Amino acid sequence: MKESTRELLKKVRYIEIKADHLVENIVSGQYASVFKGSGIEFEEVRQYEPGDDVRAIDWNVSARTGRPYIKKFVEERELTVMLLVDASFSSRFGTVGQTKAQIIAELVAVIALSAIKNNDKVGLILFTDKVETFLPPKRGRRHVLRVIRDVLHQETKGRKTDISHALEYLDRVMTRRTVTFLISDFFAPDFSKALKLAARKHDIIPILLEDPWDIEIPQIGLVQLEDLENGEQMLIDTSDRRVREELRKLYEKDTRKRTETFQSAGLDWIEIRTDESYILPLKRFFYKRKKIAR
Repeated sequence: MKESTRELLKKVRYIEIKADHLVENIVSGQYASVFKGSGIEFEEVRQYEPGDDVRAIDWNVSARTGRPYIKKFVEERELTVMLLVDASFSSRFGTVGQTKAQIIAELVAVIALSAIKNNDKVGLILFTDKVETFLPPKRGRRHVLRVIRDVLHQETKGRKTDISHALEYLDRVMTRRTVTFLISDFFAPDFSKALKLAARKHDIIPILLEDPWDIEIPQIGLVQLEDLENGEQMLIDTSDRRVREELRKLYEKDTRKRTETFQSAGLDWIEIRTDESYILPLKRFFYKRKKIAR
């Protein structure tokens, strides 16, 4: 049944209030101390003066003018934060209080509100096996509420996940460096090459969402499982130890591959479970980043 506009606005308002509390009391100070700016950008050239760093000399301009000139740079004070959000059907899965999609919406709100509090721009790429929504980066609370609404109100054309396609799209539309939070359960074909390429240009921070049943299926007898992304169904006997062992091995194999992918791209990542609070993993991440930034 299609959700009414009134129901959707109530959900957006609830998440806004909850996220505001977290931003004020937990995240915002750490966000500002970790993400101070995305580096330096070129401002102008000026004539060389004694004491200037010779490594900053612009040889092309110097050759044209016959006098030494240096490049002047300034620190970028503002960030562009991109939210790369998995909206595939597997994100609708959840066996405890909340689905992955519901937690994703709250994470998006916390990150986006932290960003605008720091006067940063926020943009959104909502993806499945295609890009479903692109909101160019902007500042302001009204824009952030639009981002939250679009994440909550997903009417996607695709069911599956293609992270490589989403990262390639990010590279095309964002010509300058961004801080990109890639939020997904990462049930996707190999995306290691696209991730490495994107990480050369952007600060990519994967956020992994896991449900307890992703990790281990409990012993509850015969269960009809459905792959939400392709619709395939399979009847399994969860009381069979060998079945559970095979599923555990598959999970461990996927985990190793994902970890290797993140590590080979030189990334930090955040792991969040649907049966636990996401506050502690966020705090640990910011604390770790703060220590590295010192």
